[in-house]
Amino acid sequence: MLSKDLVLLGMRSDIPIYDIQTFNAYKNDGILVSRFRHYAKQHHHLHSAHRHRFYHLVFFTEGSGTQQIDFKKFEVKPGLIYFMVPGQVHSWDFASEPDGYLINFESDFLSSFLLNPAYLDQFSFFNGKPNSQVIELPETIQQNIIAIFESILKEGQVENPINDDFVKTLLIQLFIEVGRTESVIKQSSLNSYNHTLLKNFQQLIETNYRQLKLPKQYAELLYITPNHLNALCNDFLGVSAGTLIRDRIILEAKRLLINVDLRIVEIAEKLNFSDQSYFIKFFKKYENITPEKFRKLNTSTHGK
Repeated sequence: MLSKDLVLLGMRSDIPIYDIQTFNAYKNDGILVSRFRHYAKQHHHLHSAHRHRFYHLVFFTEGSGTQQIDFKKFEVKPGLIYFMVPGQVHSWDFASEPDGYLINFESDFLSSFLLNPAYLDQFSFFNGKPNSQVIELPETIQQNIIAIFESILKEGQVENPINDDFVKTLLIQLFIEVGRTESVIKQSSLNSYNHTLLKNFQQLIETNYRQLKLPKQYAELLYITPNHLNALCNDFLGVSAGTLIRDRIILEAKRLLINVDLRIVEIAEKLNFSDQSYFIKFFKKYENITPEKFRKLNTSTHGK
């Protein structure tokens, strides 16, 4: 059952998706900070597959089990920190009681504080790729990270109105500490024209993957040749432009498949496939499993 302080958003045909305003905010509508044990108990329904409209990060100090981020499974253990961007599918399956720290913050929470609107892009743990988002911190840095979380929590306990800039400064300090530890801050060369081009391509995919499925269609929108686009993706990411497009389509298919209310034919229509059989062949070709089989395996995993 959903707790009364949460309102389920979105259509029946989608995975549950939540806005930060539906939670008890941290003296500010743009951010929520909590000890993880309390949060996990208060919002137990969030252990099942769901999505957020906000950034989300957790640092575990206790607990064991597994979690899934966009259908990739990761171990839960002390010293692990993970970051998620809006729209990703997430679930937990704890084997022992967890604890740690949690921060949820709106996409625009830092925008009025930072001159560079793309500041977070320099950190690879905000790239939306699960393998980059889950980081096991060495013991030498864990106490520094805990101290930052404690400072943010302490700021929320003072009786005077919260100083948002101080909290934002601590949040950025947290990102930099993790970034330095894992060498996940991208090189300044990524501020080049080619990086901007690649970022624009990824944003176009996110907006148009249902309608546009060919690299040449995106190349036209970017005013470059398909060969240039493909070389760009291979040089920066080690994969082709077509693979990026295909992976986004498959990811959305997986997100839709774990909702048992949607028929396969409806999912094919949502993803703009000409017919159900073509969608099934497409999915099986790249995932080595039929959509129906994927659904059965994953809905049982999420307790649906």
